[in-house]
Amino acid sequence: MIYFGCLAKPSIENLKQENILTQNDSTIIVAANRTPEYLPLLEGKSIGIVANQTSVIFKTDQTYTHLVDSLLKLDVKLTKVFSPEHGFRGTADAGEVVKDGIDTKTKLPIVSLYGSNKKPNATQLKNIDLLIFDIQDVGARFYTYISTLHYVMEACAENNIPILILDRPNPNGRYVDGPILELEHKSFVGMHPIPVVHGMTIGEYAQMINGEKWLENGIQCELTIIKAEHYTHDMLYHLPIKPSPNLPNDQSINLYPSLCFFEGTNVNAGRGTQTQFQVYGSPFLKNQEYSYTPKSNLGAKHPKHKDKLCYGVDLTNEKLLNQINLSYLIKAYHSTTNKTEFFNSFFTKLAGTKKLQKQIEGNLSVTEIKQSWKTGLDGYKKMRKKYMLYN
Repeated sequence: MIYFGCLAKPSIENLKQENILTQNDSTIIVAANRTPEYLPLLEGKSIGIVANQTSVIFKTDQTYTHLVDSLLKLDVKLTKVFSPEHGFRGTADAGEVVKDGIDTKTKLPIVSLYGSNKKPNATQLKNIDLLIFDIQDVGARFYTYISTLHYVMEACAENNIPILILDRPNPNGRYVDGPILELEHKSFVGMHPIPVVHGMTIGEYAQMINGEKWLENGIQCELTIIKAEHYTHDMLYHLPIKPSPNLPNDQSINLYPSLCFFEGTNVNAGRGTQTQFQVYGSPFLKNQEYSYTPKSNLGAKHPKHKDKLCYGVDLTNEKLLNQINLSYLIKAYHSTTNKTEFFNSFFTKLAGTKKLQKQIEGNLSVTEIKQSWKTGLDGYKKMRKKYMLYN
């Protein structure tokens, strides 16, 4: 998919004029590129922004500029940046605590929303009139940017601060699949009763959080969403910027909802390699032709089975998935040399239920497991319809 959009310039009229060139184009225009639509909402206000390395405006020559740089160039009063897991520049390991700091380029203060401070407090939000949220999601329940979205919405509702969401397409938005999370297993990798693959954009998901009153005490925030243009959920969407260190390409993003379950097992899902979430393996799998050795690298300083030879499967040429593929997980379980050590406690948090582990241990087939999801998925899809912004 080709990206189109115009770099923000000081004149709104110029921006409108330039964007005329893209209005009849079939390519997707992310909301950040629709500067004339949201710039008037920022005038005369003190602005905070939740952003990372994906928060960019695409230019017609296939390059891009960061939204923060664009807003500053437009003399928007941007006062603070809030960063999610992996940090503002997107280089921290999964689960690594990111500290507050100062952005070296813009000198703006950065408040980390990962670690002990997942929810902005009143002091951190002081003197902010409006908060922008612009982060590329990948459409999986355990991808923590939607949990950050929840806490940001909750904090803004409590402090009477409106939120402006600049929407982006969901690269896994073509389908809905997986077990529905049971609230007794709520965690930062799953906060709401939704399936693993939720099939919504950030904007649509924010509407669901608000509409279903999932924020603390049922409060709701003042929400404005700028939509992406020319996007529908059946479109394939290529991400030119990796959304986190271990999702380097389209193949990893497509396989992520299926392979992330391995994070709750003794199997490495490619961390510590150059094919993250495109291979899997462990020293305990038998009769596997493929092998690799995880090494410390950017985004995985301490990968599972570091420096140990892992036997497994290479999925780099796997065909496009339009559903969760449970066969990888089931085959690995049946191939491991010690089944009692295959699962760990994190697996239930990822699955959102204890049932999936029990079903695999009980030798249920993929068909039988997926049939058990049907009632929950049917109810979710009915609820989801109320919040859709795109066909």
